[in-house]
Amino acid sequence: MSTQLDRALVWFRRDLRVDDQAALYHALKTARQVFCAFVLDRDILDALPREDRRVQFILDALQVLDEDLRRLGGALIVRHGFAADELPRLAAELGVQAVFTNHDDEPQALKRDALVAELLGSFGCELRTSKDHVIFERREVMTAAGGPYGVFTPYKNAWLKKVDPFYLSSYPVERHAHALTANKLAKGVPTLADIGFKPAGLIDHMGRGSRGAAALLDDFLDRIQDYDNKRDFPAVKGPSYLSTHLRFGTVSIRRLARIAHDLMKGGDHGAEVWLSELIWRDFYHQVMHHHPHAMTAAFRPEYDQIQWETGAHADRLFTAWCEGRTGYPLVDAAMRQINQTGYMHNRLRMVVASFLTKDLGLDWRRGEAYFAQQLLDFDLAANNGGWQWASSSGCDAQPYFRIFNPIAQSEKFDAQGKFIRRYCPELADLDDRAIHDPWTRAPLDMQGRDYPQPIVDHAIARERTLARYAVVKSRAVA
Repeated sequence: MSTQLDRALVWFRRDLRVDDQAALYHALKTARQVFCAFVLDRDILDALPREDRRVQFILDALQVLDEDLRRLGGALIVRHGFAADELPRLAAELGVQAVFTNHDDEPQALKRDALVAELLGSFGCELRTSKDHVIFERREVMTAAGGPYGVFTPYKNAWLKKVDPFYLSSYPVERHAHALTANKLAKGVPTLADIGFKPAGLIDHMGRGSRGAAALLDDFLDRIQDYDNKRDFPAVKGPSYLSTHLRFGTVSIRRLARIAHDLMKGGDHGAEVWLSELIWRDFYHQVMHHHPHAMTAAFRPEYDQIQWETGAHADRLFTAWCEGRTGYPLVDAAMRQINQTGYMHNRLRMVVASFLTKDLGLDWRRGEAYFAQQLLDFDLAANNGGWQWASSSGCDAQPYFRIFNPIAQSEKFDAQGKFIRRYCPELADLDDRAIHDPWTRAPLDMQGRDYPQPIVDHAIARERTLARYAVVKSRAVA
């Protein structure tokens, strides 16, 4: 049983909610007075564009979090600086005996936390951490031989076998909220201008903090039974749209998994497929924990030998891909979606990743970095896992000889061109057949339009990719 503390500090990070928050619960159970803080970490913020949408999302979430804490008797102290400096300084100023926070297994976060723990320890303060961001982490789901899983399906089966109500139950924070303590240092949440950022716009569809997450979840539960049938069609309201809220912890993963698991047991196939997507998150986070090298290099080392296209021509291809000017309408519509909204439909993430690596022959890390810059829901483990899947260099990767045909994907998943028309309005008047490959079906209609010819021939690019990967495979066998 833990010794009762006089004072504790909860360090919020990627867990911006009051409900079912592990570190907050453990602090409230352990200390007589509990303070709460968030550091707008310059180690992260200084490298971002001044109009990064995620900063606005975070500030909105912090505002809701502060309001919820004040309702319970506490308040949120917000600092802007380097976390490794600000957090120990604040802990000393408040005179706390322990700082409670939740795990963050990203390599840079682990280094930061080790430094913070050392600095706290220098004046007798302890850093205590908890699992909160996933259902199972680190070494909780292992193979019979005691090693980490490298293939998803066996991992999923082991995950489902192990999960039970204990792992899905919530932490009853409000029951212990009497320990929350307000402090004069809690002066509200700064504005974008206060920390040197500008409005980026177009994040209203995400809602504000935990309240926005709750509204999106309520909406999704009304249509979850159709998730398996609608999730692959970008012009249809199929996904949950909760990925950004999961990334920043404005919704509890335990709550989502519990709902999905209960519905699955009741025979809801849509919920079963959605739960599988949530398990993918856990899978990629355990890959990151066991194989941190894969966050910057190929999970399968032999694929670091691939000779990607380089030079000025490769740079021009990459720019066309980033700008949605490849001449392949579905690819271009997807890239314009991410550029305009900070979101991209999951099916389209696979399509554009395959196009970059297999059609353009460009290093997957270039695409991963662009997604990291643009996505509201950017998560290192999931983003890396998805890109390595597409480039066939990761664990449980798509076999290199399976290459998405961007036209076939367009015809199958956006048959009427509704999504393409939304983001490529210059093609809006083309018929449902021509809109997928207008340079072949409607070449005369394309004259005078501000839309490019294809920057690569898919059939030729496919053969180049097969040859490129075959060389690597032959070296690996040899």
